[in-house]
Amino acid sequence: MTDEIPERAERTFERHDAFERDDGAFNVTTTKFGGRVTAEGTDDWAIEYTLTVRAPMLSAAVAGEAVGDAVEDGWFDTYGRRLEDAPKATRLDVELDDLTLRRDDGEAVAVFTFTHGNADQAPVLAKTFAEYLEGTYVEGIVPGYEYEGVVGDLIGDARSQGGSGGGNSMPM
Repeated sequence: MTDEIPERAERTFERHDAFERDDGAFNVTTTKFGGRVTAEGTDDWAIEYTLTVRAPMLSAAVAGEAVGDAVEDGWFDTYGRRLEDAPKATRLDVELDDLTLRRDDGEAVAVFTFTHGNADQAPVLAKTFAEYLEGTYVEGIVPGYEYEGVVGDLIGDARSQGGSGGGNSMPM
């Protein structure tokens, strides 16, 4: 990706209230995990977009007791498979060109790549993917641990919006 964002992509991301310009990219502002979108022209009329979202691995999000390798490996595998369904979360017609999920220094780094011809729809797609990732993360949290930081905040938000379920149940 060069620092040159195609002009029509640049205009639509600048107009959308869920993004802030950051050098040659746009940052998602509507989720706790954020995300970074880049855009690059293709050989035809479409534009290739890449959304990168960094979320903590379970072991980086728990207070005190360590998460076992088997638990974290299973969570990571399931998280990756669930992220493949991100295009189903949008009402727009889009397929992922690529989805990669890797571990990087205590983080699960998801990279969504999609090519889309309608630049006006791209911010909606990127925002939807970022929000889907965050919701998927929260739904997949393993009960029995005390979570802190941004994950603790997400759990608290989910519990407060969950109604009168009471108790200390996870937001699943």
